[in-house]
Amino acid sequence: MVVVAFVAATDLRILMEELSREPSPPRQWIGSESWVTNQDLLRFSFCAGAIGFGIQRSVIPGVREFLLDLSPTKVAASPVLTEFWEEAFNCRLGKTAAVDERVCDGSEDIQTLQSQYTDTSQLRITNMVYKAVYAIAHAIHNSVCQETNSTTQCDKTTRIESKQLLTQLTKVNFSQNGYDVSFDANGDPVATYELVNWQKSESGSLELVTVGFYDASLPAGQEFSINRNLTWMEGRTQVPVSVCSDSCPPGTRKVLQKGKPICCYDCILCPEGEISNATDSPDCFPCPKEFWPNAERDSCLPKPVEFLSFDEVLGIILAAFSVAGACLAIITAAVFFHHRTSPIVRANNSELSFLLLFSLTLCFLCSLTFIGAPTEWSCMLRHTAFGITFVLCISCVLGKTIVVLMAFKATLPGSNVMKWFGPPQQRMTVVSFTFVQVLICTIWLVLSPPFPKKNLTTYKERIILECALGSDIGFWVVLGYIGLLAAFCLVLAVLARKLPDNFNEAKLITFSMLIFCAVWITFIPAYVSSPGKFTVAVEIFAILASSFGLILCIFAPKCFIILFRPEKNTKKFLMNKT
Repeated sequence: MVVVAFVAATDLRILMEELSREPSPPRQWIGSESWVTNQDLLRFSFCAGAIGFGIQRSVIPGVREFLLDLSPTKVAASPVLTEFWEEAFNCRLGKTAAVDERVCDGSEDIQTLQSQYTDTSQLRITNMVYKAVYAIAHAIHNSVCQETNSTTQCDKTTRIESKQLLTQLTKVNFSQNGYDVSFDANGDPVATYELVNWQKSESGSLELVTVGFYDASLPAGQEFSINRNLTWMEGRTQVPVSVCSDSCPPGTRKVLQKGKPICCYDCILCPEGEISNATDSPDCFPCPKEFWPNAERDSCLPKPVEFLSFDEVLGIILAAFSVAGACLAIITAAVFFHHRTSPIVRANNSELSFLLLFSLTLCFLCSLTFIGAPTEWSCMLRHTAFGITFVLCISCVLGKTIVVLMAFKATLPGSNVMKWFGPPQQRMTVVSFTFVQVLICTIWLVLSPPFPKKNLTTYKERIILECALGSDIGFWVVLGYIGLLAAFCLVLAVLARKLPDNFNEAKLITFSMLIFCAVWITFIPAYVSSPGKFTVAVEIFAILASSFGLILCIFAPKCFIILFRPEKNTKKFLMNKT
């Protein structure tokens, strides 16, 4: 138990006397200057280990000699000294002593007396009075004396006003008895105190021991020092703790317990996103927006930056499928080029087929631009390259579908429709549809292009590095235009799927466009709901799935016939009606 007593010595003496009547648990006493330096209270041994601040003590020159220069004649002339003398030597001055009292006979020697009166080593208040008197003396001296040419001239008849004395008093600066005396602008002296401790001597009695100092004139951080070991209350070897709760470590905050003293509290873990980096912190503080607390919640660490990279498994798998798809398109183009004179290649518009394979190669490769840390250029390239290459791809498929329809119409008697949709018109159709998408992408890039940004809202504990669309309208117009062409192509392919050719390419186109439309219809909700880097993964998956759907549905059956069923790669077989 720790007791902080801020009372006068006379009041505390009454409490000490009551506590000394019967044994009590050890208590750590912390005292104010009014009683902790009082020699008379040292007789209460149960206060051993008491600690407190006191005014600096001093040995005033000549005081002990003055106090000990007493003779019976001087003592008898003062009632106060007479009472002191009689109590100190247990005798009576004069001849009116009672029967059981001894008469002071002059053999009493005050030089050998051991009492508070003769002990001048603990003069504290007296020392303050001593310095105060000298401060007044210096102020008066400075008021009536002037120094000229290393000589001092004083006019003792000068009348000193109180204001003049006060002004001089604030200016005094001298050393007296080893102590500096001066005052600040407020008239206060420099705060200097001793840290005193009640320690037991070898004889078992308590004595005042100075164990530290406080000097406000020293530099910051050096004002207080302890230069000796402290002793604490009986039975204690460590510093006593005067709280009912342990200190709250960093990462927590103090919450006072209702109805209990302020030293009783609970340590509550800082809420998510906040830290405390000091012991017994009353509050937690939020981390900056790009930082997040560590596990202990006592410091803020930079949030990890997340994006779909080439180093992670998902990025490697998607990149591998992208390269594999591009290689598959190139191999297919090589097979078609090697068999370019064969009937099945010539019957299915070889020029549009090669252009379609080229656009599919670009579609596969454009998915690589979605992987890696977004930059200003990659953000603009990934969306525009995706939009233009897919429109080029769908335009080629649309051209092939129209060719199938026109070819059937051309077989009707008197029809010359193919001359209106020959190779030049086919090229113009592909270029026109692609140019519209190029124009849309150009307007998008000029007005509000995509740009890299740090997404701090999806996840609290990490940063998503992603490409902002810049203009949502631009993105959805690009996507909508692709969808419009795909839907138009699907309608035409469905109309042409039952034409009576033995090898009707419209059937293959129908399957490919069904897959294409199914992929991109499911892409929209998946794209909107996917968080972070998975948004990019969904978009890449949609690109790869639709591209594989086109190349496998349109070209795989033809390559199978070319490579494994060459007997069907004849004009007779292709012209046969079913």
